[in-house]
Amino acid sequence: MHLFSRLEAAARQERDLSLEDAASALSAPDLSTDSLLELARIPREKHYGRRVRLHVLNNVRNGHCPEDCGYCAQRKTAAPGSIADYVDKSVEEILAEAKEACKNGAFRYCLVSAGRGPGRAGIARYASIIRLIKERYPLEVCLSAGILKDPGLAQELAEAGLDRYNHNLNTSENHYGEICSTHEYADRRATLSTLRSAGVELCSGVIVGMGESPQDLADLAMTLRAEQTASIPVNFFLPVPGHAINEAHTLTADYCLRVLAMFRLANPEAEVRMAAGREMHIGASQPRALLAANSLFVSGYLNVRGSDAATTVQMIEQAGFEVDAAASDLPRGLPEKGEPDGVVLKGLPELRPFQHQGP
Repeated sequence: MHLFSRLEAAARQERDLSLEDAASALSAPDLSTDSLLELARIPREKHYGRRVRLHVLNNVRNGHCPEDCGYCAQRKTAAPGSIADYVDKSVEEILAEAKEACKNGAFRYCLVSAGRGPGRAGIARYASIIRLIKERYPLEVCLSAGILKDPGLAQELAEAGLDRYNHNLNTSENHYGEICSTHEYADRRATLSTLRSAGVELCSGVIVGMGESPQDLADLAMTLRAEQTASIPVNFFLPVPGHAINEAHTLTADYCLRVLAMFRLANPEAEVRMAAGREMHIGASQPRALLAANSLFVSGYLNVRGSDAATTVQMIEQAGFEVDAAASDLPRGLPEKGEPDGVVLKGLPELRPFQHQGP
């Protein structure tokens, strides 16, 4: 059976892709990107229709991380001053940003904290914050706080109402040693297992462009399916000062589109997110990417500026899709900032807009 026919069977019948076919989908010369996207559209529309979910990230702690992940500006050996670092935001700040996220059409509010992983005091604080957010705003909440292998602590988050826990695998197990040395791939998979056992949905994804092979990406897509991953952020590497990896490895818009389509075909029911780097690497082809992806971030990423909410909503609607939002009124009108020209780091006013304000 020809590759296209096997991929079509995977799209229509949601059969498991083989590792070989998943890797071949990224580079097969006789399979056009448009054809691959049309195949990805089948499971995407079956499970999500034409809806697109918006996610807002909140760095509740920035920097001060003991890990050496080569793709991260918060790593322990990053040059001092390369990012605006700070310790924990106040509860009032976090709630004020939750209110703003809801106003900007967010479906999910993602709390991200730098560090190896939380202890008991940290989990108790997160659990309290999660309860407050859920009481006040119609948002789903995701937490990204590092390695967590204690079942009791995971259960505490579940009981607080946490919807998802994010812990990206980022690349294949075979390639992981090339990007990090302070913890093992097994630590990341154990974190996913612990949260899944507690009844919390999993968010785990990839960073494309760190020297990995198509085989590595295919292997990760299969691993995420085996982990029953509900949400898969597909990030495209952004070269930020402080990274050990200094530049993306030949990422073209066409290749990025193929990666998104492959992850959709391998994970037909998952929420596949066109995440960091979409503005720089996919650019004008972002509307085409929505044939595979059904969610994206607005208002930027951890330390890099991205499209504002109005620009993103405009792009989605002009492409013939609709925003699946918690708020009834979406941000429209003239975009505030549009899309950034290249990699632009966020300053402290963007990272902590409500530092001296209440909710």
